[in-house]
Amino acid sequence: MDPTTDNAGNTGDPGNARASLEALRAEIAKAVVGQDPAVTGLVVALLCRGHVLLEGVPGVAKTLLVRALASALELDTKRVQFTPDLMPSDVTGSLVYDTRSAEFSFQPGPVFTNLLLADEINRTPPKTQSSLLEAMEERQVTVDGTPRLLPDPFLVAATQNPVEYEGTYPLPEAQLDRFLLKLTIPLPSRQDEIDVLTRHAEGFNPRDLRAAGVRPVAGPADLEAARAAVAKTTVSPEITAYVVDICRATRESPSLTLGVSPRGATALLATARAWAWLTGRDYVIPDDVKALALPTLRHRVQLRPEAEMEGVTADSVISAILAHVPVPR
Repeated sequence: MDPTTDNAGNTGDPGNARASLEALRAEIAKAVVGQDPAVTGLVVALLCRGHVLLEGVPGVAKTLLVRALASALELDTKRVQFTPDLMPSDVTGSLVYDTRSAEFSFQPGPVFTNLLLADEINRTPPKTQSSLLEAMEERQVTVDGTPRLLPDPFLVAATQNPVEYEGTYPLPEAQLDRFLLKLTIPLPSRQDEIDVLTRHAEGFNPRDLRAAGVRPVAGPADLEAARAAVAKTTVSPEITAYVVDICRATRESPSLTLGVSPRGATALLATARAWAWLTGRDYVIPDDVKALALPTLRHRVQLRPEAEMEGVTADSVISAILAHVPVPR
C-alpha cells in the first residue's frame, strides 16, 4: 500500500480530506440520531489535537457516538468506567513482574489508544483524574521514570452527568481548562426519539456497528492533511483582536468570578480556524469565532454564586458578551 494512503482508501489530499470528514456526519448518523453538533465538535477537536468534555444525562448515546466516530475514522478506541476505586495505573498501565525473564515489563493501560472514552470522569478521585493530565497535555505517559509516547491521533472524550453530583469529585478549573471543548449532549427531539425506537424495533444493535452499516470513510492520512490545511488558514489582525476582546470581556463580567485565560483565547482561535476550514474557507470570519465560542469557553469561566442563584448560566453570559463586543468589518 502507498504510505500516503490509509486503509479507508484515502490519499490525504486536503480537498479529499474535507469531503471525507464531511461524510462522517452521514456515516455516524447510521448509528446515532440527531447529534450533528457533537459530531462536528469531536472532528474539530481532532483537527486541533484537543480533548472534549461531553456533558449529558445517561442514555443519550455518548458512548455510542465515540464508538461510531472511531469506526468511521478507522481509529482504535477504548472505554474506561471511572469509579471511586479506580487507580491511576488502571488508566496509564503499570510494571508487571515476569517470572520467566525475572524482569519487570510495562503493560500498557487503556490510555494507549486513539480515542479514549473516560466515562463519568467526575466519579473518580482527583489522584486518578490527574493521571490523565500528562497524557492530555504531553501526549505521553511516564511510568517508573520512563516516558512512553501515546498514539497519534489521540483524543480523550470524557463524560459527566450534569444532574447527579452525589459521590462525585468535580473537576478543578486547571483540569477543565485542558479540555478544548465542552459539548452538551441534549435529549433528542420527539421525532428523533421515534427514529431511535424504530431502529431498535427493526433490529439495530448498538454493539454491532458493522451490522448497522458504519464503514470507514476517513482515516489518519485525511486527519494529517486536514491539520496541515487548518494550520494554513489565514487569520487577520482584526479577527485576532476580536478573539482577545471577547475573552477580556469575560474577565470584566460582573456575573463571573473567573474569566477566560490566554490559553482559552488560543483555543478559541484554533477552533475557529478548524471550523472555517471545514466550511470550505481558507480564512477566518467573525461568524467562525461566534460558532465555536460557547463550546470553547463555557467550561473556562466560573459564575458568581449570586448570579447562579438568579438562574444565570455560563452560556447566557458568553452569549451576552458576543452580542455586545464590536464585530470587525
